[in-house]
Amino acid sequence: MTTYDISIRPFGIHSILVEWPNRVEEAILENILQFIQHLKNHCFEDEKWELVPAYNSLTLIHREKPIDFENFKGQLLEWYAADKKEVYREKLLWRLPVCYDLEFGIDLKEISGLLGLSMEEIIKLHTEHRYTVYGIGFLPGFMYLGGIPEVLEVPRKPTPRPKVRKGAVGLAGKQTGIYPQDSPGGWNIIGNCSVPMFDPKKSVPCFVNVGDKVQFYPIERAEYDLHKIEGEVGIYTVEKIILDA
Repeated sequence: MTTYDISIRPFGIHSILVEWPNRVEEAILENILQFIQHLKNHCFEDEKWELVPAYNSLTLIHREKPIDFENFKGQLLEWYAADKKEVYREKLLWRLPVCYDLEFGIDLKEISGLLGLSMEEIIKLHTEHRYTVYGIGFLPGFMYLGGIPEVLEVPRKPTPRPKVRKGAVGLAGKQTGIYPQDSPGGWNIIGNCSVPMFDPKKSVPCFVNVGDKVQFYPIERAEYDLHKIEGEVGIYTVEKIILDA
């Protein structure tokens, strides 16, 4: 497995932050995910560890005991430098429906003028690309999706909205994402996803993981409304495709 120059520093009493080179690259994210698998398979017997990957970092949190930073830092460096075989990791693509009606895409017209693209062109570009889940945070189930076409890059809004609707699909810089609940937010909203991204009542509240792929596809308002009903009664199934490793 490829190794990078990593840095390790304390991140509170119960956690440590491991950082890879400060670049947004799928190869770095894959290296982090492979290291996590190695830690789980060969290094951690204690189930009290929580491992949180994002972009070019990995946060290790022990839920109960304070961490002896100096000793554990050396151990982590040894584990990372050890000769490791790459572990098979199932790669998933989630296809998520989005309604781009102007009722939902409240910034579509503004972005169209800003980018010099028609609204139809924006929707086409947004839906024909596959995005990588580089992190989940800010809100439970909020995915930071990288890989957006350069022509769709727009800055965050200068003044965040006090309330962004649950399911809103937004653009900000080099990223796109879905608001999993009503929330303040400064991303440019172009549509709404009919699939709930986070459900605390489920055993796995968020079905997507860091490292997965996401692709959007457009739906009409009637299909959006149907998905909402199916979701409420628990019969909607998200489309999942297993990709070649």
